[in-house]
Amino acid sequence: MPVNARLDPPSVTEYMLKARRGSRYAAANRRITKRAQTMSSSTAGESRETECKVRAAGLRPTRQRVSLASLLFAKGDRHLTAEDLHEEAMGAGVAVSLATVYNTLHQFTEAGMLRILAVEGARTYFDTNTSDHHHFYVEGENRVLDIDARGVCVSNVPEPPPGMEIANIDIVIRLRPKR
Repeated sequence: MPVNARLDPPSVTEYMLKARRGSRYAAANRRITKRAQTMSSSTAGESRETECKVRAAGLRPTRQRVSLASLLFAKGDRHLTAEDLHEEAMGAGVAVSLATVYNTLHQFTEAGMLRILAVEGARTYFDTNTSDHHHFYVEGENRVLDIDARGVCVSNVPEPPPGMEIANIDIVIRLRPKR
């Protein structure tokens, strides 16, 4: 065939298909396809559910947002830092930078999907439980536990400055082992 001769598109496609048949590429592709087909439908359903949750919060459901939201909300109500979620993501094979994790957590917070909890100056926790409640913080263990808001009575709250309103009252009770 002359150097300048062109193959018409069907010939190119047929050539590539023939080259791939029987190759390791095709075998690996078949294994991946079969594995994906045998994955439980609940995993696909959970992914769609998470995507809907992200979309309902007014955010575009990008691959990274959906992956991080899946990790965040799969284990129920919990408190974690951006570093904790980044470590989980890396362990789950989700390639994402720590900066993206921080940005996504703040976007989820602004959208009302998470609640931010500043316990220590340098350590910020994100809470998947957005209902009204308070927290215990276990010093030395960096652990946060929920307290039902119904069990806590807040009184003598000062009036906010003019033009301001109280958005929320967060109570963090610090704990340590008895000495």
